[in-house]
Amino acid sequence: MSQDTLSRREICAMLAAGPAALAMMASGAAAEGQKPSAGKVLMPLGDATESMDTFYPFFRIAEDGFQVVVAGPEARLYHTVMHEVPPDSSIPWDITQERPGYHIKADVAFRDVDPTQYVGLFVSGGRAPEYLRYNQDLLRITRHFFEAHKPVGVVCHGIEIVSAAGVIHGRTCTTVAKCALDAAQGGATYVDRPMVRDGNMISARTWHDYAPFMHEFMQMLNAAGGKGVATG
Repeated sequence: MSQDTLSRREICAMLAAGPAALAMMASGAAAEGQKPSAGKVLMPLGDATESMDTFYPFFRIAEDGFQVVVAGPEARLYHTVMHEVPPDSSIPWDITQERPGYHIKADVAFRDVDPTQYVGLFVSGGRAPEYLRYNQDLLRITRHFFEAHKPVGVVCHGIEIVSAAGVIHGRTCTTVAKCALDAAQGGATYVDRPMVRDGNMISARTWHDYAPFMHEFMQMLNAAGGKGVATG
């Protein structure tokens, strides 16, 4: 049989192994096409990070030649989830339902991250930020990107992390409506818009806003990547 046939068999075997294998295979495929010269972008996450919030930017950022480095409380495999208000539930939901998603592997633990080696930060949503915002190493990392004026993308519940880090006071931002209070408690002005850019931070409500949001974020990230890694 041809080498191509063998490759298809290997892929089928990976798919049969389940979502974790699929996510790891996708991560490896993205890494092969990355151009390290563009710089590294840090993506902090944890269990219950939202699937679409996470995977779309993971691949979109890598598409422009950046190395996306996933970080977590520990360097291990994490569970993603899908959040949506069920459109056909016999009993109405006032808030999103949570269902299991794919898995994604963190390459490094927060405590081992040197943020000076990264040109940008992307903070995804889901339920993970509810507990990640208590991690002092993550808050330290987050503050660096604001102090060094590096590009920061924040979507949905990700606002809880930047708010806890104390870096959004006086800024205007958006987030999912149920997290508007988190923006206000961090000293920011919340507005209900698909995307808001204020200084080095671009925020979006949910992944539904990714078309304008990611376009703007990638413009800012590519401009920063061309300048090399800032040391703050």
